[in-house]
Amino acid sequence: MRHARRRIVRRVARLAAVGGLLLGGTMVTRAVASEPPDASAAPHTFAQPPSGAGAGLVSRLGTDRTAGHWVDSDGRPVVAVTDERAAEAVRRAGATAKRVRHSMAELRSAASTLRSAPRVAGTAWALDYRSNEVVVRGDRTVSGSDWSRLTGVAEGIGGFVRMERTEGTFTTRLNGAEPILSTAGRCSAGFNVTDGTNDFILTAGHCGPTGSVWFGDRPGDGQVGRTVAGSFPGDDFSLVEYADGEAGDGADVVAVGDGKGVRITGAGEPAVGQRVFRSGSTSGLRDGRVTALDATVNYPEGTVTGLIETDVCAEPGDSGGPMFSEGVALGVTSGGSGDCAKGGTTFFQPLPEAMASLGVRLIVPGREGAAAGPSAPAGQAPGTRAPGTSGAGASAPVAGADGSTLLARLTDRRNIGPGLLVVAGSLVALVATRWIREEQDRKAYRRRYSATWS
Repeated sequence: MRHARRRIVRRVARLAAVGGLLLGGTMVTRAVASEPPDASAAPHTFAQPPSGAGAGLVSRLGTDRTAGHWVDSDGRPVVAVTDERAAEAVRRAGATAKRVRHSMAELRSAASTLRSAPRVAGTAWALDYRSNEVVVRGDRTVSGSDWSRLTGVAEGIGGFVRMERTEGTFTTRLNGAEPILSTAGRCSAGFNVTDGTNDFILTAGHCGPTGSVWFGDRPGDGQVGRTVAGSFPGDDFSLVEYADGEAGDGADVVAVGDGKGVRITGAGEPAVGQRVFRSGSTSGLRDGRVTALDATVNYPEGTVTGLIETDVCAEPGDSGGPMFSEGVALGVTSGGSGDCAKGGTTFFQPLPEAMASLGVRLIVPGREGAAAGPSAPAGQAPGTRAPGTSGAGASAPVAGADGSTLLARLTDRRNIGPGLLVVAGSLVALVATRWIREEQDRKAYRRRYSATWS
């Protein structure tokens, strides 16, 4: 009876092992079939915009039939259109169409007229796609006569230019997120970039002119690097070359406070309505949404165009800090008004434009050009280096990067890993049952032979 039970157990184990082989093979086949072709060759430097469908429709329909695109609160693309045929095309593509009166060409023409008017420091304007207007704002430093003169220019353009006064002052918010110091002031390390030979910090252009030497903000910190290129006003970006040419370990991480960080995997362009995050040394990690693109700001130091307008709060000390969303780098802090107690408007220099102008690319995980070297001391902020260390971002552990990441990848049915694990386990079980049977047969033969010999 005992031998019969053993035979049943062995047969059940063999059947289970064979079934596991078939199941594992099916899982591997499906995972391979669902994998995109040549996934390793996919570019990582520039990420797909959140509203890729909207951007494609705007490009295809043209600026005379559309007036921008954005994402709604549910993350769905919305495209502003000027005629019903364009609206039908948008709906067929799976996006939401909103009929508006003025086209993108008209909005841009209005902004061009404002730029050609006499410059008034403390003013800014941007294209508000959702209201189909050009919004002009003036801070508290703008005199009544200057505001009246600019209002007259707006009235001459048409009724789709909206004038607003705002509290606070539009400033370039000198100082920064991850502190680096120079004779020009205190500023921020935004993102680490490389030209393939040397590594750099990409930060705000108003932080300091070319030739500025930067140091860490802690006692005994050595030289971080020197500003080698930049643009301000007009644009607002600059490039700080590391003193030893290397960014070091963790160069793809931006600090968000409390010793934590976010790993940056690529760079991209935001969409109006998208939720974004900004990190700064004064106010820490803050979030908000993109409210407009292609904004123009008349700082006291000069005019900067092509900026990203957001409702993320910022304060003096946050300048140059990184703006990102879901690991995608979007821009560096330029300036704004208000504070994090009352709120306000903050503008950012778009990152792709700055990198293209400077001839550099973002340092991201697994990409050629990512710097290597000893990590910074625990607690040191990204963008700063003590003597004998290298690397912005080395101190900030990546948020959520623990053993659960590997477990999630292994248990994801879209990956090959789970199928391979099932196949391997089934093979082990099949070999084990075969070996157990042979051992049992060998023992039975020995017992029988011993009894016969006796």
